[in-house]
Amino acid sequence: MTPKTILFFFSILLFTTNLQSQTMQLPYSQIPEYAESYSSGNIVARMVDGLGFRYYWATEGLTEKDLNFQPTAESRTALETLQHIYGMSEMILNAPDAQPNIRPKDFSKYSFGELRKMTLDNLQAASTKYRAMQTDSFDASKVIFQRGEKQFDFPFWNLLNGMLSDCIYHAGQITLMRRMSGNPINPKVNVFLGKLNE
Repeated sequence: MTPKTILFFFSILLFTTNLQSQTMQLPYSQIPEYAESYSSGNIVARMVDGLGFRYYWATEGLTEKDLNFQPTAESRTALETLQHIYGMSEMILNAPDAQPNIRPKDFSKYSFGELRKMTLDNLQAASTKYRAMQTDSFDASKVIFQRGEKQFDFPFWNLLNGMLSDCIYHAGQITLMRRMSGNPINPKVNVFLGKLNE
């Protein structure tokens, strides 16, 4: 093959890969169907799904301008807020297995696209874990912080009023910040029904 032919095929490969990554479906563009019965695991999973749906639409179509926006000089930028949410999504995923969360941890190396995908994937995986849990399984679930050799353990209750609630709170901040930067979320988003209005 000539160098020109190799370059042509390489260009086609890059274009195809880029197109696939753009059209790859991320979780939570619509909230999943609810469970047929109420259980502790199903209720927590549904809360995570609600967060996933809010996060998906709060972050859909963010621009560089939106990501760099900060309401005041002392505030986090939208991108720094997304890094914070990602860190908490790891904790939400780790709690059922009582896996330690190593801190401090630097999330600034990830692009917005990577953060968004990893956060949504973490939430989907966490929801699946919670859905499968029995009521007594929550006793063994823990939020564990590890700094060096030291570990600090907290019961699952702290995840509910801590990370899970905090992520919902910050998804709302992203929604507000993008409106302030001139790029409001899709007006068809219906968080009550968990889908876009027709």
